Amino acid sequence: MLSGLVIVDKPQGWTSHDVVGRVRRLAGTRKVGHAGTLDPMATGVLVVGINRATRLLSYIVGTSKTYTATIRLGQSTVTDDAEGEVVSETIAAAVTEDQIRAAAKRLTGQILQVPSSVSAIKVAGQRSYARVRAGESVELESRPITVHSFEIHDIRRERGGRVLDVDATVRCSSGTYVRALARDLGLDLEVGGHLTALRRTEVGPYGIHEARTLEELAEDFTVLPLAEAARALLPVRELSAEEAVELSFGRRIAPSGRDAVTAAFAPDGSLVALLKDAGPAARPELVFAAHGGEPAE
Repeated sequence: MLSGLVIVDKPQGWTSHDVVGRVRRLAGTRKVGHAGTLDPMATGVLVVGINRATRLLSYIVGTSKTYTATIRLGQSTVTDDAEGEVVSETIAAAVTEDQIRAAAKRLTGQILQVPSSVSAIKVAGQRSYARVRAGESVELESRPITVHSFEIHDIRRERGGRVLDVDATVRCSSGTYVRALARDLGLDLEVGGHLTALRRTEVGPYGIHEARTLEELAEDFTVLPLAEAARALLPVRELSAEEAVELSFGRRIAPSGRDAVTAAFAPDGSLVALLKDAGPAARPELVFAAHGGEPAE
């Protein structure tokens, strides 16, 4: 059975659910999921798991992400991106490059962020974006995030200098909304701002250089094998043959001495389990290989 990760270069206009549906058809299996939604307007890395590799997805979701973005200063929209109606305009001609860089620096590090009201966060059991589209006013609570870096690359004055288009790269923790960063950059500079373009270039260890478009995958369905995907994602522990057998039965073995979840590999290179130390032993969090060396489902 084919198992592994597919690193998709998501096209603009597609939902993440659309991509999963397409990969299901290409892979010929229903057991497909993704590790973190991308908005329809966004492009770039969407990590998709097939069959047994879907069990890795929960460990990928929490990894850091990197994006390239274009932020328009001088306009605010109801959705904090270019798909929403413009709700205010302020001439941004007086905003300087130094001010923009200083504002980006203030949005770097461990900060509190109020997510965009059109996010997928649930409010009383309903998605926030659904409430906004129904005409409701939604106010979400702030939450802690980490912006590891917010680098400004280019600033262009458009529409006679009334608005500024700012190209940036953002590396951030899971749960960060780049739309909200665009909004907050504009708020800090008192001219408003929204996101006009977004491309995700990295999800954890998986980058755009290994991503494939849906057209390329239709021609050659490229899958990152389960063992290779786990080696890139997690610390590695090489097992003895005896340890591999014990883990394949779901039994505990000697501790690894690491705090983190560890990918444990048999002498033949196959992924046996994900381990975590628990006191005097390491216990399997997930077992991928059943006793006898056959894959576990």
